Amino acid sequence: MDRIPVAPLKSSSFSTATSREEKLARNFSLGPIKLTEHIKEAQKENAGGPDAVPEEAAEPDLAALSAEIDAFLAAPRDGDAPPAVSEVTLDKFASAVEQEIAQSEGTDDKWAPNEAGDAPPLLAAIRRLAALASTLTADNAPGGATTYTIGVHRITGVLHRAMTFVEDEFHGTLEDPRVAKVAPQATDTGSATGKSLKRPPSFGHGAELDRCVVPTLIADASPPFPPETVGRLRAMVEAMFAAGYETECTQVFLIARRNALDASLQSLGYEKASIDDVVKMPWEALESEIATWIKAFQHTVEVDLPGERDLCARVFAGGQRCLGRDIFADLAHCAILHMLTFTEAVVLTKRAAEKLFKVLDMYEAIRDAVPRVDAFLVPDDDGGERGPSPADEDGGSSASSALVDLKHELSSVRTRLGESAAAIFCDLEGSIRADAGKQPVPGGAVHPLTRYLMNYLKYACEYKKTLEQVFQEYRRTDDDAEHEVGGDPFAAQLMEVMELLHGNLEAKSRLYKDPSLSSIFLMNNGRYMLQKIRGSPEINAVVGEAWSRKRSTDLRQYHKNYQRETWSRVLNLLRDDGVITVKSHVQKQVLKDRFKQFNAAIDEIQRTQGSWVVSDEQLQSELRVSIAAVIVPAYRSFLGRFSQHFTAGRQAEKYVKLSGEDLEAIIEELFDGNAVSMPRRRT
Repeated sequence: MDRIPVAPLKSSSFSTATSREEKLARNFSLGPIKLTEHIKEAQKENAGGPDAVPEEAAEPDLAALSAEIDAFLAAPRDGDAPPAVSEVTLDKFASAVEQEIAQSEGTDDKWAPNEAGDAPPLLAAIRRLAALASTLTADNAPGGATTYTIGVHRITGVLHRAMTFVEDEFHGTLEDPRVAKVAPQATDTGSATGKSLKRPPSFGHGAELDRCVVPTLIADASPPFPPETVGRLRAMVEAMFAAGYETECTQVFLIARRNALDASLQSLGYEKASIDDVVKMPWEALESEIATWIKAFQHTVEVDLPGERDLCARVFAGGQRCLGRDIFADLAHCAILHMLTFTEAVVLTKRAAEKLFKVLDMYEAIRDAVPRVDAFLVPDDDGGERGPSPADEDGGSSASSALVDLKHELSSVRTRLGESAAAIFCDLEGSIRADAGKQPVPGGAVHPLTRYLMNYLKYACEYKKTLEQVFQEYRRTDDDAEHEVGGDPFAAQLMEVMELLHGNLEAKSRLYKDPSLSSIFLMNNGRYMLQKIRGSPEINAVVGEAWSRKRSTDLRQYHKNYQRETWSRVLNLLRDDGVITVKSHVQKQVLKDRFKQFNAAIDEIQRTQGSWVVSDEQLQSELRVSIAAVIVPAYRSFLGRFSQHFTAGRQAEKYVKLSGEDLEAIIEELFDGNAVSMPRRRT
């Protein structure tokens, strides 16, 4: 028998002794090579052999050789029959396949069907090569297992290198458009950058173990793969599956698409951080990171993963659909779990009131992602319609298992975020109780605590539906139900905060020595609270009209208290209670004392209350109008009755220092926060 002394090339792909576990364990990334170099090497090795083929011999005819190989593959498997193909034919066929692959390098249509619509010639050649290798290494191979020892090495070696070529083509086609091809840069393959999953270094010819391509990220969204590209990917999948390289094919696809998902996240500004980094991060920085995370998470769930699901379904079609679903489930599981680590780190940070709204934003993002994941659990049937499969219903498929596990993870993280949000909101009670300052706010102005809490509650009520959901699920127990507002634990908690604030303000009002100023302080703060409530439909709906009416009643009482404490004694000075006029005669000294007392009282009010603050213009105007309506007419009446009892000139100026207009002007300057002296009488 003519044999060509071809150096055997190691390949365990089709060894009968290769177990499934050994096959899974081997390095699946073979790396790119130039097959034309191996053709030349084989020719050099053959040139010295007794059966060497002359260099000037015609190139092997792939079509003719393919027909001969097909006949061999179709022959009956009878161990007593003579071999149906020679070693020379095997070598020529291997060389012809190498030639076909070498000629196809750099061409765009190598994976396209021919004009008749048949499989691409390259795919047909690789399929035939794989079938031949399988036949030659089978237990019932024609002529016995040792008949084609050299041929087996030759064929399996070429198949091995062919898979190197196909794998590289497959990986390159799957690369996301955001990863631009750039010149290799020396990098330390041992360093863990954490940026993206790098393809393992090849053990094929030409591999450089200390160099890899550094991807350049482009921010544009990845477009769907066009049909012609999907067709090429399908052809490559068929080639690798035909050769028994299912594991390698699956792993290359997973790595390429994980890199694409990582690139998408990075293009949105999201960079993975460790839990320690997040916990130690200042709030200003963390707040920005949370906003970026939300944007990236929503994009992943709503855009990237549906695109990956579609790609898996198109590339792994037909009999490989279940595998495609498993691959997508793995991609979705890894991508989302990768992002959920960040949320868990946020929950571990120290609770603070300002974090509530970002925590709620994250809660809503995860809550809204659950229907999307539910949709991933429902596979597409052959007609494109959606319908659950028995395997999915029974939880029997790995895809279903991975996605169900993902749903449980989402639910668990959502629970922790909900519990954190409820706890943060409830911490407001402690903040109010802890605010027991002994220094009153100057001028009776709105207290900073009032401003902060009312704005906080107003903003919180913009999340009313989410907070109601959070409190229903994570906060109140059955023992608390009787204290809830209409069975709403969030409303009950908000009302608790409002009542605590009201009580806190009443306690702070007692820090003022002047009862009138205490009333101004309570008016200012009560008015501010009512304005915030009535200016927000959300918080007004939670608080209710009954509470608002009660607070309005309180405000009117504070107003009455102020009027009584400040102006009642002034009005008493303007009354003739039988002391000024006795038996129709004016007691001049008593009259002089009354004017002196009135002037002193007005001067004191102007000096003190001019520095008091009523920032609400409407409340300020209401106070001035109500004061003027009582005091000014009474003073004018008093002047009309008794001013003529003073001698015109210096005596009148000494006691009658204010006209009615002067008194009106003084009242108009009250509550501006500026203390002034009483003006001289207008003339």
